[in-house]
Amino acid sequence: MNEGKLRKLIQLFQDSDIDELEVQHSFWRGTRIRLSRGHASTTIAAPLAPPAAVAPSAPPATAVTPVEKIDDGLHEVLSPMVGTFYRASSPEIDPFVREGAHIDNGQTVCIIEAMKIMNEIPTDVGGEIVEILVDNAQAVEYNQPLFKIRPSS
Repeated sequence: MNEGKLRKLIQLFQDSDIDELEVQHSFWRGTRIRLSRGHASTTIAAPLAPPAAVAPSAPPATAVTPVEKIDDGLHEVLSPMVGTFYRASSPEIDPFVREGAHIDNGQTVCIIEAMKIMNEIPTDVGGEIVEILVDNAQAVEYNQPLFKIRPSS
C-alpha cells in the first residue's frame, strides 16, 4: 500500500464511524491494519512501507490511544529467536507440554528450528500452562509470546 492509498484510508476513516485504527508491520506476517469503532472491527492485510516512513507526511487527524496490556498475573514465555515453532521433537511423539500441564522451571516446552538447527526452549518459571499461543510448525519472531504460564506459588 503506497502513501496515497494510506491517505485515502485515513480520509475514509475520518469520514466514517470508526473509532480505532491499528497498523502492525511484521517481517514474517506482512502488514496488518485494523480499523474499529465500538464493537465491530475490520482487518486488512496489505503490503505497506514501514509506518515510520509514512507517518510524518500523514495529517495528524485522529489520536490513536495505545492498547493497554492487562496484568493478568500470567508469565509469557517469549521466543528467543526467529524460526519455526514445534510442540514436539518429532511428529510421531507427544508434545512437550499441553494446556493445563504443570511444568518445572527449566523444563523444555518447545523446539524452535532456525537455520536447520533444532533449539530446545526451556521455561524460566514453573507453573501451569494456561495457553499455547502458537500453532505447530508456525513461523515465530524474536520476542513473540509462545506460552502463557500461571506461576506456581
